[in-house]
Amino acid sequence: MTDRVRRAALAVVAVVFAVLALGVGTASAHVSVSSPNAAPGGFGELTFSVPSESDTARTTSLTVQLPSDTPFAFVSVKPVPGWTATTRTDPLPAPVEAGHFTITEAVSEVTWTADAGAGLAPGQYQTFSISAGPMPENADSLAFPALQGYDDGSVVAWIDPTVEGQAEPEHPAPTLRLAAPTGDSPAPAPAASSTDGDTSGLAVTALIVGLVGILVGAAGVVLALGSRRRAAAPVASAVQERDTVSV
Repeated sequence: MTDRVRRAALAVVAVVFAVLALGVGTASAHVSVSSPNAAPGGFGELTFSVPSESDTARTTSLTVQLPSDTPFAFVSVKPVPGWTATTRTDPLPAPVEAGHFTITEAVSEVTWTADAGAGLAPGQYQTFSISAGPMPENADSLAFPALQGYDDGSVVAWIDPTVEGQAEPEHPAPTLRLAAPTGDSPAPAPAASSTDGDTSGLAVTALIVGLVGILVGAAGVVLALGSRRRAAAPVASAVQERDTVSV
């Protein structure tokens, strides 16, 4: 292998490691919320994605706080095998208009607790869903502070607000962006953070493959040129020798 080919191969390895490091650095394993259909004034399915980030403990509980200033008139919980869901309902300080409904009490939080022997081991994740509404008509996003409990007694509080224009906090509260309604029907909600994370992972993979392909192709060209030069050298020497004899 020539020095030029060796340098090209090392460049391939260096770029691959750099892109992988970039992908790892930008990955975000937070508790997040998404919805395919939540829009102002409508109902929607809200799904919370929960990664188990501890290296030694299992995630055994998740408590999600629902908006108190714009409470939901209706909340139902989707069952998850291996987990028991409970809701807490609190009276409101004053009656609240939620869409076409007037409510005096509302579900303030939902808790999922792992059954005995269940839970999320390190490196696993689980999704938990509720159906809720109506969504507030004059809001473009909703925050859902969450508490993630582990079997070693530790609790991670995902409660920090995310402020536009500022760096993301260490433990941001799951935030759902509501889609703008189109006509009389709610428009599909934009992809939330969990989907963004999947898309980012695919983009990083595609970038790696593309860069590796380009650099390997360049290394192949260098190798081919080197081989051509080595093959041409004896011919050039023979021509020079013939010319010398002719003289």
